[in-house]
Amino acid sequence: MPASGKVVYLTFDDGPTPDVTNQVLAMLKVANASATFFCIGKNIVANPDLFAQLTALGHQVGNHSFSHKNGWKTDFQSYLSDVQECDKWVNTGLFRPPYGRLSFRQFIYLRKRYRIILWDVLSMDYDVKLSPDQCLKNVINHVRPGSIITFHDSVKAWPRLKQILPLVLSDLTRQGYRFETLFPIKF
Repeated sequence: MPASGKVVYLTFDDGPTPDVTNQVLAMLKVANASATFFCIGKNIVANPDLFAQLTALGHQVGNHSFSHKNGWKTDFQSYLSDVQECDKWVNTGLFRPPYGRLSFRQFIYLRKRYRIILWDVLSMDYDVKLSPDQCLKNVINHVRPGSIITFHDSVKAWPRLKQILPLVLSDLTRQGYRFETLFPIKF
């Protein structure tokens, strides 16, 4: 993203997840950090109060599909239906494809309706084979002004995320970075 000064955009995929998302929100509050949460529709349906808390605290939300389908492995119509189903709960005009994967046809269709958001820094916190230190280095060694950093507020990522998020927040704050949502206005 274009950035004036030292600003980064924290993003979280796959929530809202009980006992994870609420702890992420607490960490963000301590750091006075705003973030964008790309939510899975079925998780919103299962956790409506947690989803409401995200927006009440001023964080931005985006569509991450209803059931986290891989665009490379899902036919066109099934994929679009899954994305549109998520719109019933999160209708912001922001979309992040699960796994970052879309077919060209899916991309052409979806870009007419959404701002498709990817990333330039991936923590890899979802990878159970990586140590928290490796995930931390994935972020700290690659961040620059305007970076979109991706984490996951999921049970699978939590063992690494709970260790690295406070360190990322404190290190980047020490370096003079601000944490903002991707777009200051809703679509």
